[in-house]
Amino acid sequence: MKGFSMSDLDNFRKLGVSEEVLEALRAKGFEAPSPIQALTIPKLLEGAVDLIGQAQTGTGKTAAFGIPVIELCEGGGKKPQALILSPTRELSIQIAEELNSLKGKRKLRIAPFYGGQMIEIQLQRLRDGIDVVIGTPGRIMDLMERGKLDFSELKFAVLDEADEMLDMGFVEDIEKILGATNSDKRMLMFSATMPPEILKIAERFMRSYETVRAESAQLNTELTEQIYFEVRREDKFEALSRIIDVEQDLYALVFCRTRNDVDELVEKLKLRGHRVEALHGDIAQMQRTRVINQFKDKKFKILIATDVAARGIDVNDLTHVINYSMPQGTETYVHRIGRTGRAGKNGTAITFVTPAEYRKLTMIQREAHTEIRREELPQGRDIVEMKKQHFSEQLSEAISAGQHQEYLDFADELIEKTGNASAALAAMLQLRFKGELLPQSYVEIGRKRDRKTWESSADDHGSTRLFIGVGKLDGFGAVKMLDLIWEKARIKKYRIGKIDCYDRFSFVNVNFEDAEAIIDAFRRGGPKVQLAAERPSDEQNAGPAERPNRSVPVRRSREEHAERPERRTYTRRSAETASAERPMRRSKPETPATAKKPVSDKKRRLTDWVEKISSDIELKEKKAKRSKKSEK
Repeated sequence: MKGFSMSDLDNFRKLGVSEEVLEALRAKGFEAPSPIQALTIPKLLEGAVDLIGQAQTGTGKTAAFGIPVIELCEGGGKKPQALILSPTRELSIQIAEELNSLKGKRKLRIAPFYGGQMIEIQLQRLRDGIDVVIGTPGRIMDLMERGKLDFSELKFAVLDEADEMLDMGFVEDIEKILGATNSDKRMLMFSATMPPEILKIAERFMRSYETVRAESAQLNTELTEQIYFEVRREDKFEALSRIIDVEQDLYALVFCRTRNDVDELVEKLKLRGHRVEALHGDIAQMQRTRVINQFKDKKFKILIATDVAARGIDVNDLTHVINYSMPQGTETYVHRIGRTGRAGKNGTAITFVTPAEYRKLTMIQREAHTEIRREELPQGRDIVEMKKQHFSEQLSEAISAGQHQEYLDFADELIEKTGNASAALAAMLQLRFKGELLPQSYVEIGRKRDRKTWESSADDHGSTRLFIGVGKLDGFGAVKMLDLIWEKARIKKYRIGKIDCYDRFSFVNVNFEDAEAIIDAFRRGGPKVQLAAERPSDEQNAGPAERPNRSVPVRRSREEHAERPERRTYTRRSAETASAERPMRRSKPETPATAKKPVSDKKRRLTDWVEKISSDIELKEKKAKRSKKSEK
């Protein structure tokens, strides 16, 4: 070990880490163990204890369990000695890379197994032999069912980001996988939060276990500045553009709620000349890997991603995490902002908050025991001053470095031709910046706030309503609907909101991410499922003739009216689908008055059609209720 000093790794050595692994740690730039590593590593190296570790993203959990796994597993066996389950393929890849970099000269065969990679490649790896299996529950289950994985001789079974796996509906898969493992293994679970489901798994599959909590599991407010900007939904893009303009050294991860949001934002930013890339579930694995690697190498400095897709990103020097879409809850917020303010470097977490999201913001602050400070967005004059200052600094640096010498003759020539040095420079600035240095080129945003205004998009409310083409006459009530959604999409029951079951169709309230997953799942088989409702503010109290063509009023029962007095509107497509699922009553023959309506008056004809459908729905439901009463 010539020229190799371990003096700065004494704290790792005291934990019982071998010299081989210390060398690998030194090569990776480690200096001292993080709190969760200091608590976990000696317990796992010294005893046979099962363990639950609680620590936030970015606190070194991978090395906390990875080092003991590397130290205590032997290479060259016929069966895997360690199994590590993670919620996403990106995280599986990240864990595999981390463990391979930590093993040093140890001849351990470590590889990730996940969906999106050719199964033949993974089967070949298994035939060649594997010591540490890392993968997502779905792919591990697939390989087990093929008879290609034997977990009867495990030394370790690890659940990383356990709360995320449970939240994503992997409970049954995890239980089946753990049920196929040997009883004398060590069981480890690591999580940012500790929901009851984790304790249930611990009680079932773990022996006498210990729980360790790192103090740094709290939000890293010392290194992360948390602020929010109050914006209208339609101003979000302009607000983000302002931040990009002001922050010259921005290296940011921007979170959106849905894949469509990501793609739309990326397209808009590229049109403004920014180099950005997207990361979400619809992107092929090869491209996802390329994007993540390029982002780590800073070939571009703004990555737009959904929460799940961003799970595998581990970057220590992010300057900003930007919540373009409000996080669904406190856990999501903690996971997001935990990606900046790492490794002793300062970071900033920015959240855009619409008028409809104040309550959610308050809840996050309360549950996370943190303060998110409100600030005003930079206005046009602020951006202009910032750009002027930045350009002035660049100009001074270029002069100091002598980079301008080759252009002096040309500069003199231009001044001589124009006869005015100031005019020549001003014209060059105009050609270079166009309108960027004029305050009037920027619209005012974020100043005037109307807290009584609720935005028309369900995006602001964090949830939406789904139309499902089965109802009471198909044998579906709320309980059976929950079972159907779980069967098809693996969405946990507690994540489902209000369920309204009618005779031939139903409406289900879910958050945006779950709505996407449910729609995708039912496309592969099952009843018709689609987005069903909006709640427009401007049209809330409009009469039938005043409503836009895109919406159809649906009559609500007395019970529903008592529960929610205001009327809701549903998309035309939803009403068409609903009507197609049931026989329509014949409408009355046209009267002369109706026949005289001009054919070009589409809006009035649509309104008449809508009212007929709505009347049919109401009459049919009343008839069904009378029938039930008479039966009683």
